[in-house]
Amino acid sequence: MENGVISIDIREKRFGDTPVLGRIRFDIGEGEAVALVGPSGVGKSTLLRIVAGIDTRFEGNVQRPEALAFVFQEPTLLPWRHALDNILLPNPGLSHDAALAGLERVGLAGKADVFPGQLSLGQQRRLALARAFAGRPAFLIMDEPFVSLDGETAEQMLALTEALIAERRPATLFVTHDRAEADRLGDRILELKGQPAELQG
Repeated sequence: MENGVISIDIREKRFGDTPVLGRIRFDIGEGEAVALVGPSGVGKSTLLRIVAGIDTRFEGNVQRPEALAFVFQEPTLLPWRHALDNILLPNPGLSHDAALAGLERVGLAGKADVFPGQLSLGQQRRLALARAFAGRPAFLIMDEPFVSLDGETAEQMLALTEALIAERRPATLFVTHDRAEADRLGDRILELKGQPAELQG
């Protein structure tokens, strides 16, 4: 990986005999936010999992930094752990005070000892964001982090994410169905289309 540039070069991804992704080639610069849009089922989440290193069964190569955070559609929190532990456990070396500051930054001050199941969905999404940014990732991946939220909560989450990205400046790749979200958060928009899916435009 040269000069902080993340390089994605996928030749093909199959599920069994079915090709899902065709040739996909793009880079993400240091501090750049790239939005990925496209119809449901086209393979956007599959592409993210490949880029993150979760799915390694594909033809091609991805160069990315080790300091990576992934915000999934669902918060994927540890339900048996307090909010504070949900930040500390995935981020070894993070201080107790820094974790508390992370909770405060996302509007969850005073929630350190609360379990995820006691939080609203919007609060769980805030906790997932705090966990992601606590490790100060060089590369942030988000898969529709505002999906299924009501309009007001989605706007609050969007504004919070926008502010955190502006503060920390990680290279960012995120999926959204909302073109307004893509325009607002993304420095550049890529569109995935076709079967197998490829980048358009």
